[in-house]
Formats: sequence, C-alpha cells, structure tokens
Amino acid sequence: MKTKLSQKHFKEAKQYLVGGVNSPVRAFGAVGGTPLFIKKAKEAILIDEDGNSLIDFVCSWGPLILGHCHPAVVRAIQNTAQLGTSFGAPTQAETVFAKEIQKAFPSMEKIRLVSSGTEATQSAIRLARGATQREIIVKFEGCYHGHSDALLVKAGSGGATFGIPTSQGISQALAQYTFVLPYNDTNAVERLFQSRGKQIAAIILEPIAANMGVILPKKEFLQTIRKCCDKYQTVLIFDEVISGFRVSYGGAQSSYQIRPDLTCLGKIIGGGLPIGAYGGASDLMKHISPEGPVYQAGTLSGNPLAVSAGLATLKELSKKSSYQELSEKTKYFCTKLENAVLKLKAPVQLNWVTGMFTLFFSKNSITDFKSANQSDTQAYAKFFHFLLEKGIYFPPSQFEACMISLAHTQKQLDTALKHITDYLKHEFK
Repeated sequence: MKTKLSQKHFKEAKQYLVGGVNSPVRAFGAVGGTPLFIKKAKEAILIDEDGNSLIDFVCSWGPLILGHCHPAVVRAIQNTAQLGTSFGAPTQAETVFAKEIQKAFPSMEKIRLVSSGTEATQSAIRLARGATQREIIVKFEGCYHGHSDALLVKAGSGGATFGIPTSQGISQALAQYTFVLPYNDTNAVERLFQSRGKQIAAIILEPIAANMGVILPKKEFLQTIRKCCDKYQTVLIFDEVISGFRVSYGGAQSSYQIRPDLTCLGKIIGGGLPIGAYGGASDLMKHISPEGPVYQAGTLSGNPLAVSAGLATLKELSKKSSYQELSEKTKYFCTKLENAVLKLKAPVQLNWVTGMFTLFFSKNSITDFKSANQSDTQAYAKFFHFLLEKGIYFPPSQFEACMISLAHTQKQLDTALKHITDYLKHEFK
C-alpha cells in the first residue's frame, strides 16, 4: 500500500497541529503506523492522497449513513451556501428541521440546536442540575459523552483507546459529583439510587453503547434506570449522538420503548457537518434561557449549512425503505461473519445492531467496559493493518464502532467478508 504522501503530510502536520491531528484517535496511536490523509470520497469509498481506494467502515465516525457526497445532501449545502453561511439570527429552516427531529423523537417536545454532541451533553447536564437543584451526575464506565469536564470520567472512545479513563485537567472538586457505574449492572443502579437517589440530578448513558465498541443494553437495565429516575425525580438523559437515526428512525429509545427526559443528538443530524441537539419535555426545557435561568448560547447554533445538510439527510431516512435496507445489509454482513467465526471457533466476539458492529478480539462475551477492556488490542492492530492493505478501512481502535451505510453495496460487503474470513482462517486455523 502506497503511503509516501500520507507520511509526508503527517510529518508536516505534526509541526503545526498537536500530534499532527485534530482528534486523538486519528493519529493511529492505538494501531501504529501512519494515518492516511484523505483526499476525497464517494458513496462508500475513500481515496487518500496516495491514490489508495478503500471501502469505508468508519463513515466519519457515524454521520455518513447515506454515504459520502450523497447528491441530495451536496445539493442542499450548495443551494444554502449561495444564500449565506451564517446569520446569527433565526431562520425558518431551523424550525422545519426541529419539526423533522420531533417526528422521529416524540420525547423531544422542545429542542435546542447546538454545534456538537459534546455541547449537547454538556448543556443537558447543566439543564438537569438547574432544574433539579441537585449536584450529582451518574454515568457508566466506557460511555463517552464528549470532552466536557463533568463527563470525561472513566470515558470510552479516545479515552479508552489511550488508556486514560480520566483526563488530566479535570478538577477533583467537580469530578466528585460524577458517580460512575458498570454498564448493564442493574443491581449497581438500584443500590446507588437507594443510598443517594434524592441527591442525583441526572443519569446519562448511551442506550446502545458505541464508544467502547458496540455493546447492547439488557432490557431490564434500561427499564430499571427509568423506574429509579421516576421514583427519585431524577432526569434521565439518553445520549443518542451515535444511535440516534442510526439504529432506527427514532433511535434506541424507539427500539427499546424507553422514554428519556432528555435526548442528545449529533452525528447523522448534520449530514456530515458539525451540529448537535438536545431536547425533552416542554416543562423541563423551559428552564433554558431565554425562557428560564439556565444559560446556554452559541454563535453558530442552527447554522444554515448544517441544518440544510441535516434536513436533507433526515428526509432521505424518513423514506420507508431506508431502515429496511440498512437492516438487511447489516444482517447480511454480520450473520455471515458470525457464521464464519463459529465455524472457525475463532476467539473473537461480534456485537452488532442495525447500522453498526464491533469485532472484539476476546474469548469472552463483551457486555460492559470491563469485558471490552480485556480485548487483545495488539491482535486488533494486526487485523486492522491487514484489512488496510486489502483496501478495507476499519476504525483505528478496538473500541470504536464500525459503521455500515446505505451506500455500501453487496459486492463491497462481500469483499470485506472475504478478507476478514481469510484473516481469521490464517490466524486461528
């Protein structure tokens, strides 16, 4: 695989950018080697600066559910850019966009648009504290909710990749109000609420975890959390930045029939452009300024370009056939991969749900951060580079989810399956 230009660009980037990148996992620190510098992309294919063509299973870490350069999204961005890129004033498109989100997420009676998933979760936490007049926040090991101080405690995603569960620079005075529990541990939830329930402002979680690799929730786990929040008047926040509009049109809360008090969205709702949103019941959202005393603002919130790209994406996804097609593609790929793993008796685990999957290099089932963290990351790194040489682009970290888009063709999925199976046969024959 040619990497001469990527190596050159990376060397230059490190002179001006921290680590040569603008987000840590891009540096390939978890898998070694030189990160690829991407020149362009189309549908499910990436082309790097050296001209290598790769089948993309990262999809910009989730947003590109329609694939790269979808005509409707590109057209929407171009048309909007001609009218202006930012106004710092209301636009009708923001209302239309919010209505479209609410159709899919009825729990979001009122919505506030922001510029990132981190901003959405940070704002939701502030709202919960302001509305309840309580301090304690509960999160789960391995769930990553962005890099705001209150939530970057035993986080997944980049934090897991680099073995830094708690970032330096976080005040201990603030961290003491963040309680961390094991994911999928119903008993731990019940015990904490029994002892501290009246002090807990909010509990935040990914209803389908995707930042320690894909990990599905036990249904009783989500049900117990909802019951405890009801009993103690605690705000339940679903971080659906990844699962929202990916696993279904109504996200994980629709799939599991659990209604949160607040929902945080991002990724897909921007169609590839930066955006985030949070929303919930009107009585709760009225605490946000200008209606209430909880302040939150943003110069680029509701940015016309991101709103137009997001609206074009959601309109495509609202078509009845979209999720049926995505479900069928995911099931086709993952079922065949599961069968290959079972036949070979390979020490790997496949967790999957519509639109995303993770192949863990572990002999044991992966149900939480502890079990995910026991995966063989060196084995994954070797696997990653094998696929890269074959023109398959997987996440450069064991703890990130692989994405399947509507743009992936059966031929591309079959190609990936062949190379993955060949690798497993060679390694575990």
